[in-house]
Amino acid sequence: MGKLVVSLDGVVIKEVQITKDKTTLGRRPYNDIVIDNLAVSGEHAVLQMVGADVFIEDLNSTNGTYINGKAVKKQLLSHNDTVEIGKYKIKFIVDDGTDYEKTMIMKPGTRPAFVPSGQAHGASFGSSGFGSLGVATAPASIRVLNGLAAGREVVLTKVVTTVGKPGVQVASITKRPGGYVLAHVEGASQPSVNGDPLVGETVHLKNGDVIELAGTQMQFVQG
Repeated sequence: MGKLVVSLDGVVIKEVQITKDKTTLGRRPYNDIVIDNLAVSGEHAVLQMVGADVFIEDLNSTNGTYINGKAVKKQLLSHNDTVEIGKYKIKFIVDDGTDYEKTMIMKPGTRPAFVPSGQAHGASFGSSGFGSLGVATAPASIRVLNGLAAGREVVLTKVVTTVGKPGVQVASITKRPGGYVLAHVEGASQPSVNGDPLVGETVHLKNGDVIELAGTQMQFVQG
């Protein structure tokens, strides 16, 4: 079974397991894979699974769909192919059965639930599942500060963890050799760090930083 790893400027922001015969990709919220960026058409492309094969077809998008730097209309995907849509790079990987970290989803009025990646909002969110990749950064955690989930702590054990409320506001926290970085994934408004909205694609997190996302405040803690 194949999976797609979506990255922006080298930062992995989401991972999608391909489980359906047809998986749609675009800017509109009803797509299976939602990329909220003006360079992406409302209905940009569709992935079709035929047996063990996965094809990608461009749906007459404005900016086109590229595979390994070449514009395509429809093409069979091979292991490690890189699909380019706007500034986003989507790597196709033939799944080897490795385990995946669970995604932390915040819902108003409820305690945060841990759901396996692939079950949240059209399988849009999850961790990279690549393990540590040799990263020596000390493990960090996120502690919820407000709401019914106050006091809940999530250890950031994988390379990428996504937090937030799908369809409203989602961010990713990525483990890098130099520390952890926060990136905006989905939503009209940017997440804030210590009261300041995110400027640019990413921001490096420091011990004690307070992240606000979809009305939830979380503190980044690194020993």
